[in-house]
Amino acid sequence: MLVQCRSLFTGEVKTLPIDTEWDFSQVEFYGICPFKQPVHAVGEITARAGVVKLSLRVTFTFDGQCDRCLTPFAREYDIPVEHILVTSLENEDSDYVLLENYQLALDELVQTDILLELPYKNLCREDCRGLCPQCGKNLNEGLCGCTAKTVDPRLAVLQQLLN
Repeated sequence: MLVQCRSLFTGEVKTLPIDTEWDFSQVEFYGICPFKQPVHAVGEITARAGVVKLSLRVTFTFDGQCDRCLTPFAREYDIPVEHILVTSLENEDSDYVLLENYQLALDELVQTDILLELPYKNLCREDCRGLCPQCGKNLNEGLCGCTAKTVDPRLAVLQQLLN
């Protein structure tokens, strides 16, 4: 979705409202496609005192699988997105979004911001106990009865020193 921002930079318009949805269902994140429902963004692009600023609230549902217990889960996100828009840069390392021909690729920018905001470890809940390493039972559902003391077979020789 290209947003034409020329009128903001020339001073013809002070505010450009944004209320849109995108289908990111084909976007992959660590081997899964977690955006089964549309991503919704509401906000505006404003021009004040020669500065053009993008301010959005992006809401979406992340459908994933817990990295510890492998249970599917859905989590709601509501993230703020703010950027300063410019038409030229003096140095490449700036934190500004450079527009070409006064056009902003809003969907690409929001998609990048979403992926950067997501945690690198997906958990169904903060205190997820994971799976038993011996029998594979989900420890969130209760204890499995396996003996807790196991020795790595590669280190079994060292166990003899303790006996």
